[in-house]
Amino acid sequence: MKSTIKKPIGILALLATTVVFNPVSAQPYNMNVAGASPGGLWSLLGAGLDSAIREEFPGSTITYQTSGGGIANVAVLQRDDADMGLIHDAELQLAKSGSEPFREPAEDIRVLAYLYTWAPMQAFIRETVAESYGIESLEDIARLQPPITIAINRRGNVASNVAIEMLDALGITEADIESWGGRVIYAASDEQMSLIQDRRADMILNSLFVRHSSIMQAGNSVDLRMLPMTDEDAVAQVTERTGTIPFTIPEDTYDWSPNAATTVSLGAALAVHERMDEETAYNLTKAIFANYDKLRGVHPAMDELTPEIMASIEVVPFHVGAQRYLEEAGLR
Repeated sequence: MKSTIKKPIGILALLATTVVFNPVSAQPYNMNVAGASPGGLWSLLGAGLDSAIREEFPGSTITYQTSGGGIANVAVLQRDDADMGLIHDAELQLAKSGSEPFREPAEDIRVLAYLYTWAPMQAFIRETVAESYGIESLEDIARLQPPITIAINRRGNVASNVAIEMLDALGITEADIESWGGRVIYAASDEQMSLIQDRRADMILNSLFVRHSSIMQAGNSVDLRMLPMTDEDAVAQVTERTGTIPFTIPEDTYDWSPNAATTVSLGAALAVHERMDEETAYNLTKAIFANYDKLRGVHPAMDELTPEIMASIEVVPFHVGAQRYLEEAGLR
């Protein structure tokens, strides 16, 4: 599925006209959802899930449980240490394939809903560096072989994996960059912004929401240029390998880089173990979709959420109970 930040928002009529809910007949759910560290969007999504499920099943409590993040949450679900978990689509792909850091395929993870699909990999380069070498796209880096320093996320962070896959799809390795006189720096998102503002890095390649405050701040400190990934075959290769989706950052998103940019985007899903009871999975999915406005309302970054997006994940199967609900609602 190709995504864009300008995708129209609409409420599926079926949800309002053909699906009848009866929360009174079901008992409350007292469950927990594993996220990441306290604070941040995932903790807000935990609160949104609590509100959505309580709306449909009064008396329910969904508790946000801090965790090591999406990769850790695969094991959390397998150990039955949480009822639900937030996991990036690219992390689900790693788990499904048994790629590092997983030792074997995790074939027992299912999903109830996509929660967002718009955390694109954004490539920003300092304008002076881009002009010096004539760099206008990521493909130009492979062609021109400039001695640039590229900052990507820390090893073990899924955005780092996706960045490496993007470079690999263009025929660029870390050894290549070093042979050109450049280097790759592995750094957390906040540190990356300091690196480019201090001119210790020439380029950032990281997953961030469009117009994230850190990008806007960096753009106010140093002239930047956004680099698209223009090779459609390379984009397709990355999405197939990583479980991400094609994405277009619209034109005029940034004053200092007005052109649109094609890239790939990470998303996050609400996942469960396949052992979850079918009726429970059905009821939870029903509650989340019927009250998705509770999720949209947790932060402006969630404004694009629609039932269609929530039903669009393909990287791992929906739980059989979730699938039943989606078929009844006409979403699958």
